[in-house]
Amino acid sequence: MSVRIEITTEIPATPDAVWAAIEDLGTHTEWMADAERITFVTDQRSGVGTQFDCLTVVGPLRTTDRMTVTQWEPGAVMGIEHQGAVTGTGRFTLEPAPRGTQFRWTEELTFPWWMGGPIGEVVGKPVLQWVWHRNLDLLRAYVVRDT
Repeated sequence: MSVRIEITTEIPATPDAVWAAIEDLGTHTEWMADAERITFVTDQRSGVGTQFDCLTVVGPLRTTDRMTVTQWEPGAVMGIEHQGAVTGTGRFTLEPAPRGTQFRWTEELTFPWWMGGPIGEVVGKPVLQWVWHRNLDLLRAYVVRDT
């Protein structure tokens, strides 16, 4: 079993401007409140095949998961595979919208037994939705600041 979370926001900037803000994976800690530290494990820093370890903190839970970039279409799509305690996939999609860019964040995650497994997924979904909505508010501010 896994949990699927999908949230969207509209950012008042072009898809290219939003992409410019997210393509530097090392800066994701500046707008992802739950991502405390990113450590690259490959020399590659962008594009398909890039790998990094991400220390994620949500309340009392801390986990470092290996992330691998699986999709990279500048201005349109970034896909990630999660490996570690939490496994699954994540995807950012950017589409032109009337007032800028529609940014969609989709995750399909499986929690380990020590995070409650399927029960943890049910309980964790609203918490993660709240955290990621906050992250998208931070991303919007981050993009607008730089445009």
